[in-house]
Amino acid sequence: MGSVGDAYDNAVAESFFATLKCELLHRSPWLTRATARAAIFDFVEAWYNRRRRHSTLAYHSPDSYEEAHRTQHKSLTA
Repeated sequence: MGSVGDAYDNAVAESFFATLKCELLHRSPWLTRATARAAIFDFVEAWYNRRRRHSTLAYHSPDSYEEAHRTQHKSLTA
């Protein structure tokens, strides 16, 4: 975490919410809260975490980055 007034404080979270708004929420009218909630769940779990490459993770998806970390950790402890 940065200090108060730090321009980079929480930048990753702010980037995520900007992406969510731009690529999902502002593209469709949401008739009910339940449909919006289901769409957000699918966006995060099916696309954002599994397939979308992230610059903060050296352009890997979070799933592939964590898998590489697990593999590396297993080889170091074995």
